[in-house]
Amino acid sequence: MPTMRVVQIANKGGPFELVERELPQPGAGEVRVKVHACGVCHSDSIAKDGLFPSVPYPIVPGHEIAGVVDAVGEGVIGWSVGTRVGVGWFGGHCGRCEPCRRGDLVDCRNLRIPGVTYDGGYAEAMVAPADALALIPDELSAVDAAPLLCAGVTTYNALRESGARPGDLVAILGIGGLGHLGVQFAAKMGFRTVAIARGAEKESLARRLGAHVYLNSQTQDVGAELTRLGGAKTILATITSGKAMSAAIPGLAVRGNLVVVGVGADPIEVLPLDLILASRSVVGHASGASIDSQDTLAFSALSGVRPTIETMPLERAADAYDKMMRNEARFRMVLTNGA
Repeated sequence: MPTMRVVQIANKGGPFELVERELPQPGAGEVRVKVHACGVCHSDSIAKDGLFPSVPYPIVPGHEIAGVVDAVGEGVIGWSVGTRVGVGWFGGHCGRCEPCRRGDLVDCRNLRIPGVTYDGGYAEAMVAPADALALIPDELSAVDAAPLLCAGVTTYNALRESGARPGDLVAILGIGGLGHLGVQFAAKMGFRTVAIARGAEKESLARRLGAHVYLNSQTQDVGAELTRLGGAKTILATITSGKAMSAAIPGLAVRGNLVVVGVGADPIEVLPLDLILASRSVVGHASGASIDSQDTLAFSALSGVRPTIETMPLERAADAYDKMMRNEARFRMVLTNGA
């Protein structure tokens, strides 16, 4: 039987292991993807540390997968060998639960997630349900496409569903793995874009990414400054600090919303009157279904949005993961297979 290399985690909290496995064959409704690149995401810690009780060990992490279809299972329609595809956090839906039946596929109660509920992209190949696939435009390289399938769709989809319109003031809270894409998307969508981060040294980066205004949260009152600018229709919170999110809420415009995509442990605190008197809201936003990933890739190809990446070969997955977890990546780590 033909084999492939994968990087697996054998048990909860275990090390990354480079091993050989038999090349998997796609079942009915599935395709096999030859992986050209796979992004490394903080959510890969779910597999590494067993943060979900349902993680099936041994598991191959990775949910930012870019490659090409190289085998098609029975009953698959619309996908053929040689098609460039990506697979993101959305790795398939059940079609039976109430969210699925109402069209909220990413909120499926039985959501499948590559690298979490089945083997992901830290590998030379992986098998995914056909409904998890997104087309990759020719204009995007595999290494650029991979992070857009998680960080990209998360920020793009949150902004386009926020209710903000071109010309509205939109603030991106944080310029990191998520935020550096959020600033680009906001500017390309025609929003008056405010980037918010800690330190004066990040202003030049924010401007290069397309921000029209930069706020230094270490020296400026973010809520007051946003109010002075007219109030933000949307604040996209890409950071993990609930305290920093709380401080920004008074800077929302009337009927403005704080859209939370950054995952942190500390709570967001808000005075009821800060919400009631201006009809403001605080909402969470999941990434998106496969068609949302496809839209993200298409918009990025059209507009020139690209992630800032560092690449490492598959066999250095542990190094890439550790660098990301130390917050030293600028801004997304991507594993490659030499394709």
